[in-house]
Amino acid sequence: MWFVYILECEDGSFYTGITDHIQRRFSEHRNGKGGHYTSSHEPRKLLYSEKHNTKSGALKRERQIKGWRKEKKLKLINLSN
Repeated sequence: MWFVYILECEDGSFYTGITDHIQRRFSEHRNGKGGHYTSSHEPRKLLYSEKHNTKSGALKRERQIKGWRKEKKLKLINLSN
């Protein structure tokens, strides 16, 4: 199982990524072992995640979400809560 996730960073920005283990990946981001972006924008909390059966499906969705403006990402997050 794969997940697409959105993190909120300390400066209010969002980081979108994929993983096969959300809690482990969040810990990696918090400990500076995640992506380049989160090494300079400390993640504060996990805002959103969705499941995908395949890595390719998760990658496709990640690319889609990364192309969105922040307002559209906020709508997705709010709809899931």
